[in-house]
Amino acid sequence: MLNNLSFSLAAGESVALLGANGSGKTTLLRVIAGLLDGATGSILVGGAPVRAGHAGIGIAFQEPRLLEWRSALRNVALPLELRRVAVEVARERAAGALKRVGAGQLADRRVDQLSGGERQRVALARALVQAPGLLLLDEPFAALDPRTRARLDDELPEAIGLASSLLVTHDIAEALVVSDRVLVLGASGAITAEVEGLRRRAPSDRRRALMSGDGLARQSRLFGALEEVGDA
Repeated sequence: MLNNLSFSLAAGESVALLGANGSGKTTLLRVIAGLLDGATGSILVGGAPVRAGHAGIGIAFQEPRLLEWRSALRNVALPLELRRVAVEVARERAAGALKRVGAGQLADRRVDQLSGGERQRVALARALVQAPGLLLLDEPFAALDPRTRARLDDELPEAIGLASSLLVTHDIAEALVVSDRVLVLGASGAITAEVEGLRRRAPSDRRRALMSGDGLARQSRLFGALEEVGDA
């Protein structure tokens, strides 16, 4: 349940959200996306109230939710096709989105031929294909093996580019590596702590190195904040 929750994302800012089980992290993403109605309060994206299917919002879930009978390229192109974008234009943009996430070589592959990491790259490309101003990420790499997850985490900030992003995760290290700020959502549904992430401090090739130095103190602060809300 969300309660007295208020925060904002600046243009191009990346925020990670940690929190207690049942505190409403996924619910928050669905409300922001317009998939659920909030009982009270308001959510503005670009100064306008959100609505379901908003082209300015991209979403990637823990499960890729790809269409097995389509190629990677046609999965990425689907949001554009649903908006009646010309097929040639949609596929050109989809190819560009795949390249952006390091998956250009997968364009003609069927989904059943893709590994877990490859599927998540395709799902991320689909979320980015409409050039959203806001990207919502609900633990998109949680089911992957640690090596693949770390590699995708390292690449994520650059793949997102200038879009703002909100990542829900249970992984403290992941939260720090991919974000400018990390917020902790308490069991009451309110923000209880905020820690600066490493994205703001270093490019991708240096963020992992910082985890063994400055990042240790940040991890400790976040672990303590999660202990206080009962999710450590």
